[in-house]
Amino acid sequence: MGNISNPCLLPHLPQPVETTDDAFWDQFWADTATTIQDVFALVPAAEIRAVREESPSNLATLCYKAVEKLVQAAESGCPSEKERQIVLNCTRLLTRILPYIFEDADWRGFFWSTVPGARQDEGNDDGARPLAESLLLAVSDLLFCPDFTVQSHKRDAEEDMQSIDSCEYIWEAGVGFAQSPPLDYIHDLNRTELLKLLLTCFSDAMYLPPSAENNILNRWVTFFSSTDNRHALPLFTSLLNVVCAYDPVGYGIPYNYLMFSDYREVLVEHAVQILIVTLEHEAGAAADTLVGPDNLFVNYLSRIHREEDFSFILKGLARLMTNPLIQNYLPNSTKKIQFHQELLVLFWKLCDFNKKFLFFVLKSSDVLDVLVPILFYLNDARADQSCVGLIHIGVFILLLLSGERNFGVRLNKTYSVRVPMDIPVFTGTHADLLIMIFHKIITGGHQHLKPLFDCLLTIIVNVSPYLKSLSMVAANKLLHLLEAFSTNWFLFSASQNHHLIFFLLEVFNNLIQYQFDGNCNLVYTLIRKRNIFHQLANLTSDPVTIHKVKRERMCSLITFTAGVLCTSLVRSFLLSLPIDGDLLSFLCTVLRQVLSWKSKLPLQTIMRLLQVLVPQVEKICIDKGLTDESEILKFLQHGTLVGLLPVPHPILIRKYQANAGTAMWLRTYTWGVIYLRNVDPPIWYDTDVRLFEIQRI
Repeated sequence: MGNISNPCLLPHLPQPVETTDDAFWDQFWADTATTIQDVFALVPAAEIRAVREESPSNLATLCYKAVEKLVQAAESGCPSEKERQIVLNCTRLLTRILPYIFEDADWRGFFWSTVPGARQDEGNDDGARPLAESLLLAVSDLLFCPDFTVQSHKRDAEEDMQSIDSCEYIWEAGVGFAQSPPLDYIHDLNRTELLKLLLTCFSDAMYLPPSAENNILNRWVTFFSSTDNRHALPLFTSLLNVVCAYDPVGYGIPYNYLMFSDYREVLVEHAVQILIVTLEHEAGAAADTLVGPDNLFVNYLSRIHREEDFSFILKGLARLMTNPLIQNYLPNSTKKIQFHQELLVLFWKLCDFNKKFLFFVLKSSDVLDVLVPILFYLNDARADQSCVGLIHIGVFILLLLSGERNFGVRLNKTYSVRVPMDIPVFTGTHADLLIMIFHKIITGGHQHLKPLFDCLLTIIVNVSPYLKSLSMVAANKLLHLLEAFSTNWFLFSASQNHHLIFFLLEVFNNLIQYQFDGNCNLVYTLIRKRNIFHQLANLTSDPVTIHKVKRERMCSLITFTAGVLCTSLVRSFLLSLPIDGDLLSFLCTVLRQVLSWKSKLPLQTIMRLLQVLVPQVEKICIDKGLTDESEILKFLQHGTLVGLLPVPHPILIRKYQANAGTAMWLRTYTWGVIYLRNVDPPIWYDTDVRLFEIQRI
């Protein structure tokens, strides 16, 4: 970089270069203008690794000197253009090098060591600060540097960086700040460069393998969000406000995003990524423990309580989540954001850390402005293996919301907004939409989504006591699931599959016991499909029959694996295999375990409903010669089962329970998203990431 004669080379020299040789080191961040893309092109991965292995002292000095430049700039306020360019060059160089420090076990602790000869900080009694702390504090200072990253409040005089109250320089109006500073694209660009470096510092977590027992705190995040960082509050507020205030549509002018660059969007992407990384549960045995008692980002988020702040956050997130769904008559005329996965993680953390926010979200039908885009994402991604993580976070959010009564109540609002989804046209509620999307995920989603079936049905169970009127389409979808799950082939193919039947029966029982009056469509569908319940009540317990089912499944698997149709001869051979005594004994043992649940099937309410209503419907059809579905529905609408059903069972809501496994999954998913989203430049590409596996296409 800069004035180096061969700019692609780092200090790859056989002998160490003294730290005092400023003329040598300054050439790496000379005032020649570069971009971060230039730095990545000029400093190849092989060169960094070669210096790390063959000239380690020079790499250490390079890192130290780059951090030293940032510290000096943070103290001086980098008043000149030359100093600002040096800051940007040092920032870009460190962003390039840090992943190669983290990937090597011998180097991972380097930034947490003190450098011999480094000066002592006033607030540090143990000598010189670790390099990591100096770097984080300098970057935090620079994020509130007048005329570099924020608007100066003094026209004629330079501002003293040490006396600046950064709470007066928050980047955007919103939570805790009323003034909206004028947009300055240079400031946005500089902020983005510094946030990119912060994100790279925090990515230390990517170089540790995943483990539910891995409760090692991210030292970078812990220090950055601690009381040692005097800018923690204005930083948190700036990041949150910039995200929630962002409007990608702008003034609504078609194709406006093609006419000019939106520097704010890139800043918003990095801001939301910094937020979701710093707001993190400890992934250890104590699942409810936060990253640490001093995580001020978590602390500040959990203490937000004003309704106007909640409204600002919710409206902002809903606007951004809905953006990819916007349709116009002019194709591609509206800008589409790409960071919806990060928004989902941020929304999850807001609801998880701040229960008052969760209750605010559910207090009005505004929650539906979040529900619809989530359902859109789930439907859109259901068959894409690369989007399994997106579906998981979406389902987890809905599971969290469904644990509260108000969510079920809000679902009764009529669904009138038409979103581009491949579902049948229907007249109904948001509950109908949710059921139809879940049905598509279960019946047409990727095979890796099968572990989510329990979660999907749990959500429907949780909301079912409050659903006043299901559409005919949704009622048929629920009965179709029951029909599919109650086949012998499915029931006996895995020991836990019967749980899905219990969930669906619980849904029907809740609707009958608590919302019978408005659910004539469901009652009609139950009557029409009554044979499913009779078959469940008379499930076979014959070992020979079940062995036949197992062999049918084996035949199907062979067929699927071979990729050809199984001939009738092969099928006949498989099905005619004898059952010896040992196998019969084994099957009987298995039966006692797979079928111990049979007697617990909660069929009483449904069977009683059928016992009462089927004869009535059959009689009215004969007496009045009814063949029209609408007439039967009208009869059922005015029917009653008061006093005829078993005593209503208590409503059981299954709430999301935080645990170490989910926390570790969320950390892995979060960093996986950030890894894939940062491709210009590709910060972590081709480094030895260990938190997740990278599949190259």
